[in-house]
Amino acid sequence: MLNDTSVPEFILLGFSEFQEFRFLLFTTFLTIYLFTLLGNGLIIAISNLDVSLQIPMYFFLSNFSLLEMCYTSVTVPQLLGDFLTGTHAISFQTCITQMYFFFFFGTTEFLLLATMAYDRYLAICHPLQYPMLMDSRTCACLALSCWLSGFLTPFLPTAFISQLPYNSSNQINHFFCDTSPLIKLSTGNTFMADMMVFLVSAVVVLTSFLLTVTSYVLIVSTICRIPSASGRLKAFSTCASHLTVVTIFYGTVIFMYLCPRSGQASDMDKVVSVLYAVVTPMLNPIVYTLRNKDVKIALKKVVNQVKNTFLRQRRDVVAIPVLS
Repeated sequence: MLNDTSVPEFILLGFSEFQEFRFLLFTTFLTIYLFTLLGNGLIIAISNLDVSLQIPMYFFLSNFSLLEMCYTSVTVPQLLGDFLTGTHAISFQTCITQMYFFFFFGTTEFLLLATMAYDRYLAICHPLQYPMLMDSRTCACLALSCWLSGFLTPFLPTAFISQLPYNSSNQINHFFCDTSPLIKLSTGNTFMADMMVFLVSAVVVLTSFLLTVTSYVLIVSTICRIPSASGRLKAFSTCASHLTVVTIFYGTVIFMYLCPRSGQASDMDKVVSVLYAVVTPMLNPIVYTLRNKDVKIALKKVVNQVKNTFLRQRRDVVAIPVLS
């Protein structure tokens, strides 16, 4: 559903005020983007290659890493292209599509974080029933539900925004097509679009946040009842990495929604959005490799396997007799 707008394309202003530093910014964002893809891709590979990590916790982590790769790929390639070409132009259809997928992956991320918190709750609070409650079929259904719900949720907000008239300014003071700057740019009545975005966002964020907080309240309550200090530390370490990611993710989102909508709101939104959409996906593999002992052990095993395979192939090549 696309509006017959007189604006054929939008201009993403992005960081045009730092035009003299565009090559430095290009290098910085490219480095972050590549690290995000490689780091999250490595987590997916390790979780599937190491048998000891083929458990529900790392199944959800693999989904989360794939989601982070998709999430950052919605915005960063467009931003890198703008830095190189300097055009900053994006068609109306592409802009609406980018907004939809950003909403899609963001919603899925909220739901998946809540699901991962529920998984930790079952593992710590109901350890004996955990293998039965969280079997492979249940894991697949939960993950599929997160992706499907995230896919369906943006339809109504996107439909309302795409039907707004855009026949005045076509300059978006952002580095990607987000809901707020697009609605602000419209010359029509934006009440329904504003309300739809607000209601959908509130339901998704508050529901996932309450589920996550409830899970961790029950987890902390159970951990506090463990008699030994070593037992409490071991139980908490199983969810420390996920709790760190939750804190970073929700912290940036809450900060984004609490920003004052003054004349400089768009500039502040761009800065916070970099943390939310670019930096946070990069932190996921760092948190799970530095704070998770199982992942570090599995990573060493995979590296040693690759190293031994390479050395063995090299010895076989050297051992091949040379025909005269």
